Amino acid sequence: MTFIVHGIPGSPYVRSPLIALEEKGAAYRLQALPFGTYKTPDYLRRQPFGKIPAFEHDGLEFYETQAFLRYLDRVIPSPSLAPGDARSLLRMDQMLNIVDSYVAKTVSGGLTFGRVVAPKFGMPVDEAAIAAALPDARIAVDEIARLLDQDAYMAGDAVSLADIHLICHLCFLPLFAEGQELLAPHPNLSAWIARMEARPSVQATTWEKVGELAAA
Repeated sequence: MTFIVHGIPGSPYVRSPLIALEEKGAAYRLQALPFGTYKTPDYLRRQPFGKIPAFEHDGLEFYETQAFLRYLDRVIPSPSLAPGDARSLLRMDQMLNIVDSYVAKTVSGGLTFGRVVAPKFGMPVDEAAIAAALPDARIAVDEIARLLDQDAYMAGDAVSLADIHLICHLCFLPLFAEGQELLAPHPNLSAWIARMEARPSVQATTWEKVGELAAA
């Protein structure tokens, strides 16, 4: 049965499930939500905390992106998006939590929103908020680069859920000055971004492509 993703096109938390679905070759539909509608009674029935996205599959309704990613990898086990050994699996889980606990707030919310999202929609740019977010964003980027080290991907030599979740947040860093500054000391992380951006699943879920999906 087709997977249904309810969310706002362009959100990294909507994009990472779409990338995972593309990696699996699974049938899916994006049920696009206009800005503000995720607080309506109809959507709150799906997600009582008023966050995006929410999901449907084979009569099951649920939410939380990490839960979806793990569920998808279980119901469509091939190709696997989780490593087979305990240490690599630990690294994947650690990176997933780093994304949700630190990267989403400091990099996406603190920097990308002001430098990419706000200008795209004609919203004012809060320079003070960007400056305030930069120190913690640097800690996050430095640590991710340290953990990546010389590996090809975040949990070793194969793409995992960690890479899929993280690229949706870090893909914007090369597009603005503060992001370029954060990446400058870390050629390994810049190479990882380029490696991920070249994947067909990532190319199929760009802002423009997701907009086309939403309009279909």
